[in-house]
Amino acid sequence: MDVVELLKNLVSINSVNAFYAGGPGEAACAAYIAEFWKSSGIEYHVEDALPGRPNVLARLPGKNSQRRLLLEAHTDTVTVEGMTIPPFVPEIKQGRMYGRGSCDTKAGLAGMVLALERAKRERFVPHCDVFMGAIMDEEHSCLGIRHLCKSFTADAAIVAEPTELALVVASKGVLRWRIRTRGRAAHSSKIELGINAIHHMARLVVALEDHHQTIQQTVHPLLGRATANVGLISGGVQVNFVPDSCVIEIDRRVLPGESHMDILDGYRQMIANIEASIPDASFEIEPATIQEPCLDTAPDQPIVQCAATVLRKLGMDDTLRGVAYGSDAGRLQEAGVPSILYGPGSIDQAHTADEYIEIDQVEKAHEFYYAMLREFE
Repeated sequence: MDVVELLKNLVSINSVNAFYAGGPGEAACAAYIAEFWKSSGIEYHVEDALPGRPNVLARLPGKNSQRRLLLEAHTDTVTVEGMTIPPFVPEIKQGRMYGRGSCDTKAGLAGMVLALERAKRERFVPHCDVFMGAIMDEEHSCLGIRHLCKSFTADAAIVAEPTELALVVASKGVLRWRIRTRGRAAHSSKIELGINAIHHMARLVVALEDHHQTIQQTVHPLLGRATANVGLISGGVQVNFVPDSCVIEIDRRVLPGESHMDILDGYRQMIANIEASIPDASFEIEPATIQEPCLDTAPDQPIVQCAATVLRKLGMDDTLRGVAYGSDAGRLQEAGVPSILYGPGSIDQAHTADEYIEIDQVEKAHEFYYAMLREFE
């Protein structure tokens, strides 16, 4: 089986994350991969991170069992709602394969799975133990990689994400939370009896726009500026009520070196200033709903040096880059595993209505994963 056929089989499996409406979860995809390992004679272990939602971890023994390289890719996809193509009928047209997950990130998954199978078939023994993790729930809460990190560690990791075959050593983290303001309900014919929570929140939103301009003064050489966005707002019950509550949700993209605690403290200080200037205003920062760490792997790490050498040997670009999106690599770094991102496809095609992957990039990514398996010590 070549990498394109394997990718077609994986895309054919509905593995929409179970946290999304109608999503069956990753079990069928995990079962396919486990059966592939079994038929290839590769040692593997299946473990539920949540009931019915497993991780699959394969192992290829190396000469030095005290050292470990992890290849990691997630098995879940986002929803298929709004897609303009059949999501689970992979079709190849003009050098592209279409289907949900083809880009994010079953192409990388297929390349990594086949790299281990190829080494086993060729009876190649790597320098160190090589593990391949097919991991659940990256697209929602990263629960799969969190579960793995409780009982597993490695000396380095390669995480499959659509990097357009770029060697990525840095990515932004994510911090999301809600801010709520309280008012007092009243009939809209006697607004003097109420306190309009939406009016107070509007003042805060204007202040946030100014605050979010100031944070862009922080710049990372590979990642650019820190950013923040007020992405959701809701409030009120019906139009003839003075609204007694209003809520916004903020998405903050975090740079390496920034502290989640310091970021939230900055918002608390800004809110305190607004409360002091507006009679009857009351705001509350609710606990963060998402806290995903950054990736910031030093260029002198062995995994980075090895990857750059392999790319040069393959005649490919070895420039170190950064990306704005998060991944399981941040959790691995947080657990002490130096990590890089590398994979086929563009993040601009991930999650889209007509998601696709360039076939030639899938094949090149597979060659990179296989070469890393052979070269890393």
